[in-house]
Amino acid sequence: MTISGKAVLAGVMGWPVGHSRSPRLHGYWLNHYDIDGAYVPLAVRPEHLQAALRAMPKLGFRGCNLTVPHKEAAIPLLDRIDDAARHIGAVNTVIVEADGSLTGRNTDAPGFIANLRQGAPKLALDGATAMVIGAGGAARGVVAGLIEAGVVEIKLANRSVERSHALARAFEPYVVPVPWEERADRMDDIDLLVNTTSLGMTGEPPLDLPLDGLPRKAVVTDVVYAPLETDLLARARGRGNVVVDGLGMLLHQAVPGFAAWFGVEPEVTEGLRRHVIAV
Repeated sequence: MTISGKAVLAGVMGWPVGHSRSPRLHGYWLNHYDIDGAYVPLAVRPEHLQAALRAMPKLGFRGCNLTVPHKEAAIPLLDRIDDAARHIGAVNTVIVEADGSLTGRNTDAPGFIANLRQGAPKLALDGATAMVIGAGGAARGVVAGLIEAGVVEIKLANRSVERSHALARAFEPYVVPVPWEERADRMDDIDLLVNTTSLGMTGEPPLDLPLDGLPRKAVVTDVVYAPLETDLLARARGRGNVVVDGLGMLLHQAVPGFAAWFGVEPEVTEGLRRHVIAV
């Protein structure tokens, strides 16, 4: 990989941003495709987000990814938002257009579905029933992706009743709120179980979800990728369910942004997985 004075620039904005694996991910592709470019971490405080976004065209940036806490805050600061980002209520990819204007996209939904199809190729999503745990930003992306893939019913379990009902209203009639205390009893007919919360992540307690009623045919996936195998996935694997870790969602959601910024549509390969894991 060569970096010259004409290098194409992109990055990831967050606060903090040191934990992000996106620079390692995009750096692998830049090197693999021998692109004159760089992808850098951009530690941007919330109060500086607007100034940082508007500085990108002036600094020669083609765009950026957004991570916590900027995904929702960026929406009113951009010139246009695609339908997916508007529906989900969050932006994770910003494109600097030729005229210097800023377009916001959300690639979480296709990234989630691409990871699921790669990790569980025998799972038929068209006509399927799923249960989603959580009702935050990640859940909205997952729900949007499942509906687009043909899932006909999504049972949503979340501790906050208000948040689960708000998400259900946004995606009616596909989403059915399930009382938190009934979550384990409402899994007997599902084809897919998805954890979209941070429970199970390194430093967080495990997700409290008994799996006794989960069908053996159901696929279990987690948006958490640190650790790669959460307690939920380990328990599901132990009882014979097919499991899909969350790293692939990170990898697949990055593809559209890289293609827009650097002009090459990259592949998600086992070599890429190994590289991103080896931190």
